[in-house]
Amino acid sequence: MKPIREINHPLALEKIGRLREQATDVPTFRRLVQELSLLLAIECTDDLKTESVTVQTPIAQATVVRSKEEVTLIPILRAGLGMMEGMLQWIPTAKVGHLGMYRDPETLLPVEYYANTPAGMSESVVIVLDPMLATGGSATAALDLLKSRGARRIKLASILAAPEGIAKVQSNHPDVQIYAVVVDQGLNDHGYIVPGLGDAGDRIFGTL
Repeated sequence: MKPIREINHPLALEKIGRLREQATDVPTFRRLVQELSLLLAIECTDDLKTESVTVQTPIAQATVVRSKEEVTLIPILRAGLGMMEGMLQWIPTAKVGHLGMYRDPETLLPVEYYANTPAGMSESVVIVLDPMLATGGSATAALDLLKSRGARRIKLASILAAPEGIAKVQSNHPDVQIYAVVVDQGLNDHGYIVPGLGDAGDRIFGTL
């Protein structure tokens, strides 16, 4: 398994460019995050197990494919909530849990403050949503918690990722496939992705 699947689609890169712009307003920022999340949802579910069933078309019977795997979405609060609408457009039957974590500004370590996850995660494909994979601390802590609650097949979906975060997740959870639209050059001294797009949560919810 490759450590990361980087999408790098030309139109996705155009949307990333608009996300990066400081002048992009909140409604536009939210819409772009949702559109990129839909693209990530497509990528994250391209290996779901399927089964064949027979249906009646207006003309004749046809054999069609249906997914036989359940999907659970786990946004990391609060920025991960911005990815939910796009994901649910592609996977409307998904269950949804929530993990609340924030990064301590002094230590840069994750602090958990809320965890609500659905039952049956051991039988589900679990997709963790975090727009920015920066230091990898919150993502690693989230994966630790989800595995402790039974999750076995887990994927991590981010819009931007830094090499440091990718390395940390892969070191601690080599079985987790990471998906990102773009991998940026790295982190600054404050643990922010460079060039990045600023604080995704603040820009999604208009709390700058």
